[in-house]
Parts: sequence; structure tokens; C-alpha cells
Amino acid sequence: MPKTIYDIAKEAGVSIATVSRVFNSSNSVKESTREKILKIADDLGYHPQAYAQGLASKKKNSIMLLVPVMSNYFFTEILRGTQDVLADENIELTILNINQEKGVFRQVEQIIKRQWADGYLLVSLHLSQQELQKLKRYKVPISLLDDHSTHFDSVSFNNEQGGYTATKYLLNKGYKRIVFLSGSKEALPNKERYKGYKKALAEFKIKPDESLYITGDSMDRDGFTEKNGYEAMCKIISLDEPGEAIFCTSDIKAVGALKAMNDANVRIPLISYDDLSISEYIGLSTISQPMYKMGCQATRHLLNRIDNYDIIICDHIHNPELIIRNSSEI
Repeated sequence: MPKTIYDIAKEAGVSIATVSRVFNSSNSVKESTREKILKIADDLGYHPQAYAQGLASKKKNSIMLLVPVMSNYFFTEILRGTQDVLADENIELTILNINQEKGVFRQVEQIIKRQWADGYLLVSLHLSQQELQKLKRYKVPISLLDDHSTHFDSVSFNNEQGGYTATKYLLNKGYKRIVFLSGSKEALPNKERYKGYKKALAEFKIKPDESLYITGDSMDRDGFTEKNGYEAMCKIISLDEPGEAIFCTSDIKAVGALKAMNDANVRIPLISYDDLSISEYIGLSTISQPMYKMGCQATRHLLNRIDNYDIIICDHIHNPELIIRNSSEI
């Protein structure tokens, strides 16, 4: 159960009235006592608004979806799945963007402390296991999407296997100089896909060539944009020894990459990642990531957790499926 003002008073060895005065910003409490009470409240995962609204006993019929950015096809597909699951439920969905430059964990923790919703869907925030463990103390329903954890229900994708599958397909076709067309090197999905890429090369006794790890200069949305894909492909085309084939880490980057190839009147076999709805119509070979389905699953996990907080944690990891279309068959 969520902690109350009574728990804080007991832990601090003060009266309930003193704790109340602290939360009401009264000047009649010594600074040392104020700091002690606020620290205990933070350690217990208590926020004054939670008490004021009686959150321990009232259901809000609301869930919050926390995402790093919504202007991205990946997240819009996930959102579509979430909204479809909630369509027949009397539950309001609130979407909050998390600024990745302002401390992701701090923002998430502050939102959860306030307990504005019955549950929280955390999408692609990539918190550490230690940070996720800290969130457990708030005892609120949380479901992770595009992340894996033993602490909360989670729905994720085997990105390493996806990178391996795409790269091995190109290797089996006889290509040896395979470009890794990347987003930001710091993006976790990018790191996992690169591991799979290197694993496939190792099976063919090919040492990774750093000159074939290429990204564009525009790093908006961690480089997962059409512009970054276009810039990266321009760099690939200008290499003294261009790659024989390309593994591109997202479909939206591949859209830009294909335009750059078209502008330069060149064709290089390319496999991408995601299988966005547009991919079928532009003939893009890609690793299929069931984003809509993942959004549905993560939302159902969260609703189940809201109804019964103590049920067994569910961890669902999707495996990749390679969809072959025209872009890789040159």
C-alpha cells in the first residue's frame, strides 16, 4: 500500500501536524526538521499530492504513457495499439514526453511520486536495472515497452538477434563489406543491433571495419530520421571503397537512404529495421518489429497489474522476422 502522512510522522518521530505544516510550506518548522521529513517522504516514495487526493483508496481511471518523443513512427504505431486496447475501457490515456537531456529517471520518478494515474506505461526510456529497482518502492503498476526487466511487466524485442539476422542474410548472398548505417551510437537499440551485426560477421571470420560504421550528422531523435539516413548514405556513396551492402537500423532512416541512392543514380542492396506500414509500398526489405502488437500487449499487462498488483511478472520478448522485398534483391 502507498505510504501515508502517518508513516512519515512515525519515522521522523514528530507529530502529524508537523508533517502537515512541512507539506503546506509553513515557516513554523525548523529547517533541520523540514529537511528530515522531506528526506523520509522521498525515501518512502510519498508525495503530498498523493495524500491530498486519497490515492491509496481512489481509482482514477487513467493511465500515463511516458515516451522520449512522439514525433516518430515507432511510437505512433505503439500508441495505436494502446488506444485500441483502451477503446472499450473507461480509462483516460495521458501522454507525457520525457526530455532525455534533463535526466530521464528524475523526471519519471517525479511523475510517479505524484501518482496522477492508476498505472504507467514506460516506452523506450531505457532506465537502468538499478533505477527500475528504485521505482519498485512506490508500489504502483508499471509496464515497460521496448525494455526488458525482472522488476516490472515488460514487452521488448530481441534487437541483437534482429541485427544478426539481417546481416547474416546479406553475408549468405556473398557480400563481405556490409555497412552498418547507424543512428546515435549511444542509443540502446542501436548498440544491441550492432552486437548482432558483429556476431554475424564473426561467424564469417570478418573483422568489423570501423569505416563502415556510418551515421548522418543530424542527431534529432537520436538520428532515427529521414535526414540522417540521407546524410549517411551520401557519405557511403562517397567512400573510396563503398560498401557492397547495407544494414540500416530503422525504416525511417532507410527512406532517406533510398532517396540519396536515387539522387546519385546508384543502387546498393539494403535491409532495414521496423517494418513500418510504408515499407511494403516502397519495397523495403526489413526486420519486422510488431510495434502495434507490442503496444497492445504492454497495455494489457498494465491493466492486469492495475486490477491485481501481486500477479506474477510477465516478460515477453519478440523474436525477429526478416521480410524480403526489392531493396535487398539487386
